[in-house]
Amino acid sequence: MPEAMRVLRGPVLTYTGDPFRSGLEDTMVHESDAVVAMADGRITHFGPADRVLPQLPKGTAVERFGPDSLIMAGFIDCHVHYPQTEIIGACGKQLIDWLNTYTFVAEQRYKDARYSAEVADVFLKECVRNGVTSASVYCTVHPQSVDAFFEQAGKYGMRMIAGKVLMNRNAPEALLDTTKQGYDDSKKLIEKWHGRGRMLYAITPRFAATSTPDQLEATGALKKEHPDCFVQSHVSENRGEVAWVRELFPESKGYLDVYDRFGLLGRRVIHGHGIWLTEDELKRCHETGTAIAHCPTSNFFLGSGYLDVHNAMKKERPVRVGLATDLGAGTSFSILQTMNEAYKAAQLNGHALSAGHAFYLATRGTAHALYLEDRIGSIGVGMEADVTVLDLASTPIIDFRMKRATDLEERLFIQMTMADDRAVLATFVAGKPVYRRPAQQFA
Repeated sequence: MPEAMRVLRGPVLTYTGDPFRSGLEDTMVHESDAVVAMADGRITHFGPADRVLPQLPKGTAVERFGPDSLIMAGFIDCHVHYPQTEIIGACGKQLIDWLNTYTFVAEQRYKDARYSAEVADVFLKECVRNGVTSASVYCTVHPQSVDAFFEQAGKYGMRMIAGKVLMNRNAPEALLDTTKQGYDDSKKLIEKWHGRGRMLYAITPRFAATSTPDQLEATGALKKEHPDCFVQSHVSENRGEVAWVRELFPESKGYLDVYDRFGLLGRRVIHGHGIWLTEDELKRCHETGTAIAHCPTSNFFLGSGYLDVHNAMKKERPVRVGLATDLGAGTSFSILQTMNEAYKAAQLNGHALSAGHAFYLATRGTAHALYLEDRIGSIGVGMEADVTVLDLASTPIIDFRMKRATDLEERLFIQMTMADDRAVLATFVAGKPVYRRPAQQFA
């Protein structure tokens, strides 16, 4: 039986293309009074209210959002570790020490399927509370951690990418698989989950240093056997890590080349961080269509550095870049706060990241990095109906500041520098409400 239509009315922001290449004027769409209609998981109507309302069936209920709100595509998190939810804010380490001290200790708990489900539930509730409707997610080495995650995400009907970590060296014994076990487990999980509902599978070697060459070879074989699956890993996050990978793979030209040799670059491949990639490596990402997940809160927290996003996306050889929280080294589920840190990273690289470009990265830009821009990341007829609604006056100081904003860019910039989870009024997944902010009043 067809689903009842759900209709939202209010200001809408979306994108039709890449402003890094074509400019904001030709790619950013802002309608001050628009209608977004959703049914059967898709957007059925979108446009100015005076044009769209007469097209709707007579008597259709319309949910109205005021001028201080903003309807937009749900945020997309390009790189995040759900098992690290419990160690957000763990203090005082750089990358390798942080992994050994906190991450590898926490991840051993995920052999327990019930515990995995409990944390996955907490993680997903925080996602929708922050307007995040899709993500590329790392589980642990345990297959049950993947089952638990997809089962919980399925309750929301979310478009999620996730996979079992492959790791057979340089980690605690309890977290190691073998080349054969990792291959076999991954293949079974692909068959079980990839394409089931809105689930997509990511073949997930943690990073080059925790896999032997034969495991990376098996990972490349999995990718060849399942070209529709994703691959996610890490690259060039920390200078010490880059040096370590060179020692472990002396035959390779550099960190990225390790993955290249094993067929782990290309379409639907996302490597987290990429801070220290060389120009030749960025060219290779461009040539192969390999994406980088920009993780600024994590990079600052661990002292790893700061990606030059404008250089990565420069017009001569643009690399696909998505925005990511990278929890738990990342410090917030909020994509708004992640945009704030991305702005600071751009400033340290000598650029200003406009709000228009930042909101693109958080929505259509990340969808483009994931090769999913035909399904998610934009408001448009036929797109999957993942929508978030922001309150542009979510705190007293933001309300005060917004009254003095003179144009759309300034209004958006205030949101990306000052707002957080409190700004999310509502989140819809496949056209269904999954989060409503509780009623609140300014003190």
